[in-house]
Amino acid sequence: MTAAHPSLPPLANDQFLRACLRLPTDYTPVWLMRQAGRYLPEYRATRATAGSFMGLATNPQFACEVTLQPLERYDLDAAILFSDILTVPDAMGLGLTFEAGEGPKFAKVVRDEAAVAELAVPDMDKLRYVFDAVSTIRQALTNADGQGRVPLIGFSGSPWTLACYMVEGGGSDDYRLVKSLMYKRPDLMHRILSVNADAVALYLNTQIEAGAQAVMVFDSWGGVLADGAFQQFSLAYTQRVLSQLKKEHNGYRIPHIVFTKGGGLWLDQIAATGCDVVGLDWTMNLGKARQITSDQVALQGNLDPNVLFADPAQVETEARRVLDAFGRPQRADGQWGGHVFNLGHGISQFTPPESVSVLVDTVHQHSRTLRTPQG
Repeated sequence: MTAAHPSLPPLANDQFLRACLRLPTDYTPVWLMRQAGRYLPEYRATRATAGSFMGLATNPQFACEVTLQPLERYDLDAAILFSDILTVPDAMGLGLTFEAGEGPKFAKVVRDEAAVAELAVPDMDKLRYVFDAVSTIRQALTNADGQGRVPLIGFSGSPWTLACYMVEGGGSDDYRLVKSLMYKRPDLMHRILSVNADAVALYLNTQIEAGAQAVMVFDSWGGVLADGAFQQFSLAYTQRVLSQLKKEHNGYRIPHIVFTKGGGLWLDQIAATGCDVVGLDWTMNLGKARQITSDQVALQGNLDPNVLFADPAQVETEARRVLDAFGRPQRADGQWGGHVFNLGHGISQFTPPESVSVLVDTVHQHSRTLRTPQG
């Protein structure tokens, strides 16, 4: 194992944090968006015990249990808090529910001046179950000597992505309601986004204080915006979040990750926000992304999740292709570029669990060859 960096916490496996900060790594670390989820039978069993998704997410012990489940199956290099991106607007009083087979719904929507005027950064005590889950997970990941197993990632939805759900009242195919509000009443949209940004920043900082060792902003719907609108209504508010986030806690560096699905067009602008890591979907070549960013940020991604439905040999081939596209992490000048292997979006609930084993093992094995002279 590589020597510990003084700004990193005591961990048995710190490869993820090192990659985020473009420090030398022994191999390319890997974790998967939605790695604790419906593709695992043990997750489905725990959810059945909890009775509902929110019953699972709001119970720190259940949240801890499902967060750790994929780590028991696979040699993953990070854990990610089990929660939902919509906890913040729920705490604002919008009434989040999950109907079977329908996804998230809000009882109250934000579409007019009166509803916008009522918005405020919520009391973080309303989200205490999230922070208790973070603390519980960190404790479960830490041995008697105070050494952690792997880092724990905290997260939130981006201000724009949260606004989409808040205005639409749930998911959307065409974003008609939120875009109509954005174009007709940009003043109202900016007000929503301002409140969201400050709420997200406080939420993530409180996760950090509870024990999260890296944080990620999911701008899941940034890519639905037109050029120009993206910068004004999504990127500016993601940057507002980042400007308020803790970069260190208890003397340890806290990496910040931003993932905009469909954001490859604006990669250079996302990289300039001050984040440490830019997540990419499967539409962007990692080698090209590395050239664009000149290794000023680490990159996370970006295998198409549907590759995991192929046979094992093809999963191996596609995983190696992504690693080869990024290239050797160490450059000719001796500096390191950071790569965290991930999917280009969340893992499908229909994914065969055995495909994940093939993927994780291939990433670890092949990435080691990219760090040897003959690799």
